[in-house]
Amino acid sequence: MSKTALILIDWQKGFDDLAYWGNRNNPAAEENGAALLAHWRANGWPLIHVCHNSTTPQSRLHPDHPGHSFMEFAIPQGDEPVYGKTVNSAFIGTSLEADLRARGINKIVVCGISTDHCVNTTTRMGANLGFEVTIAADACCTFDRTLPDGRVFAADLVHDVALASLNDEFAAVKSVAQIVHG
Repeated sequence: MSKTALILIDWQKGFDDLAYWGNRNNPAAEENGAALLAHWRANGWPLIHVCHNSTTPQSRLHPDHPGHSFMEFAIPQGDEPVYGKTVNSAFIGTSLEADLRARGINKIVVCGISTDHCVNTTTRMGANLGFEVTIAADACCTFDRTLPDGRVFAADLVHDVALASLNDEFAAVKSVAQIVHG
C-alpha cells in the first residue's frame, strides 16, 4: 500500500450547512473518513487533500467563506499536499496526475463529498487515466437530488446508484474495514 495514495475529497466545513445543501446520507462518513486517514498516517503512506475552491461568491465552498476550511478531522498535517480545484475532478486544473506519476503511484483510494459529484468525477477520470481506483463507500456521502420536474431522489439512493455505476467499471467499491483489513 506504500504506493497507493489516499485522496480525501472536499472534506470542507461548508458541507455541514444542511439548510443550504439539504438532506444528507451516511452520518458516519466523517468518522469512517477519519479512521481511514488515521490508518494512512499511521503507516506513513501517501495521502492527498483536495478542496473545492468555488468561483461562486455565495457558495459555502468559496475561498472567502468560512465553510471553505477543512473539517477538523481532515486538516492537513505537516507536508501533506493540498490541491485546490474549481471543477468536480481533482485532476482538472491541478498537477495531481503528474505528481502521482512522479511519485510512482498507480493506485488511489478515494473518499469524500459528494459521492455522485466530485468523488464520482475524480474516480472516473482517475480510472480513465490508468490509475487503479478504490472507493471507500462508507467514507463518502451525498445529498438529495432534484430533477427539474420536481422529482426528488433521496441521498441514500443517489449514493448507492453512484457507487453501483462505478463498481467494477471504474473502481472497486469497498468499505473502510475492507480497505484497512483487506
